[in-house]
Amino acid sequence: MAQQRKCMGLGEKMKCSFCSKKSIYSRKNDGRDYCENHFRRDVEKKVRRTLSKYRLVVPDDRVAVALSGGKDSANILYFLKRIFGENPKIEVAAITLDQGIKGETRKNVKIAKDFCRKFGVAHHVFTFKEEFGMTVDQVKNRDKVGFCAACGALRRYLINKKARELGFTKVATGHNLDDECQSIIMNLLKGDLVKLSRVGPMPGLIRDGNFVPRIKPLIFVQERESRLFAELNGMDVNYCACKYSKFNAMRGETKIYLNRLEERAPGLKYSLIEASLKMNAMLKVGFEGKTIGKCKKCGEPTSQELCKICTILEGVKTS
Repeated sequence: MAQQRKCMGLGEKMKCSFCSKKSIYSRKNDGRDYCENHFRRDVEKKVRRTLSKYRLVVPDDRVAVALSGGKDSANILYFLKRIFGENPKIEVAAITLDQGIKGETRKNVKIAKDFCRKFGVAHHVFTFKEEFGMTVDQVKNRDKVGFCAACGALRRYLINKKARELGFTKVATGHNLDDECQSIIMNLLKGDLVKLSRVGPMPGLIRDGNFVPRIKPLIFVQERESRLFAELNGMDVNYCACKYSKFNAMRGETKIYLNRLEERAPGLKYSLIEASLKMNAMLKVGFEGKTIGKCKKCGEPTSQELCKICTILEGVKTS
């Protein structure tokens, strides 16, 4: 445990930079130490500032948290309930997907259910098996074109579709600072300017009634800070990565690379995302006025004849 705390940058003998209490966390990029109370307040302040600055939640919004059972989405639900729980003009609920990963998703669904019951929010659960006719395990065994990419596309598709059908105006996802920086680097390396322009607290190039806007309230919170916040709150969530994450080699390597750079140049991740947000303003100009069609098979929005999901499912079924 002591080694783990050391790796997370937790102070052991230092005092808090804001009071005389013992520090539990040291942040290298700002050179400050935080006691438990000031750490909690600092993380919440970041989330509140992100929600306010980018107007992620406004009156009459119905926000669905994409609740996976992990630390980041649990923190999102906690903050949204804490900040907007008493506001009668804002509704907060949760959507959880059971992807059918043996030994994992049933546990995660139970965690999500218990969490929603604790905070008194409506909880909607959907399964890959019922919606797509197959589980993630089956896709893994039969897919030939990139398992992790397929799984991610299926998740995004289903959450968007169900959120729209349930009448939600926003979907809140648990992307933290590390997640976003990894995506920036990966999209740069792939030369994918479309995906690169989707970076930000509320991405989206083309506003279409079939797309429910996504918001990322944790986008300026480091992953280790999100984990520590959940641990300090005693959140009974799944802290382990998906057992199939090993198949996403590029993201894994990018994560290691960025963490090494951050260790040598504290604050680099914040600089990276700020630079990307400025660049996005220029990238999005090229998409102004663009419209999007519908998949000829399922009717969901796409720029091709068949959407990516129908293409994936057809490929899996015929493989």
